[in-house]
Amino acid sequence: MTIQPTSDQSIETDLLRRIGLGDRDALAELYDRCSTLLYSVALRVLNNECEAEDLMQDVFVQIWEKASLFNPSRGKPLTWAISLTRNRAIDRLRSLQRRGRLRDELEKEATAAEPATPSDTREELFAAETSRVVREAVLKLSDQQRQAIEMAYFSGLTQNEIAEKLDEPLGTIKARIRRGMLKLREILADSL
Repeated sequence: MTIQPTSDQSIETDLLRRIGLGDRDALAELYDRCSTLLYSVALRVLNNECEAEDLMQDVFVQIWEKASLFNPSRGKPLTWAISLTRNRAIDRLRSLQRRGRLRDELEKEATAAEPATPSDTREELFAAETSRVVREAVLKLSDQQRQAIEMAYFSGLTQNEIAEKLDEPLGTIKARIRRGMLKLREILADSL
């Protein structure tokens, strides 16, 4: 005995099929049907109305781009859309938290700066030399590894955000960052 999908599920499956074919009206109809629920999921994770509204645009762009990949045998359309929303919201929350920590660290460093004393000068020279050695080591990485590491550690992006920006699989990005960090450790082991 097979369970027949609900009419809402059938309609949403058909909408995703049409969106996958490039039907903008189907996207508008899916938006009208699901946006309130998806917004509430985003708001619950982000706890910020502006961020949740911004995220909704990203989610519907992703639905537009990935609707053709939806497989109705693997789940319900609404469940798929909720998962996309929740995952994007969690990624955004992590990114916002990371950026906040980086900003706080920079503010602490800026307020901690005091006039240089002889011991500070030695420490500054050591810090400048260390910075130079690290910069040279980063330049020895492949372009792909360097780009992924810079996006993760200097721009504060999550691995998911990097994968999307570079249009690469997440596993590829994770591997690049890991191999790059291992190579940096190897290069810097003798220098530092």
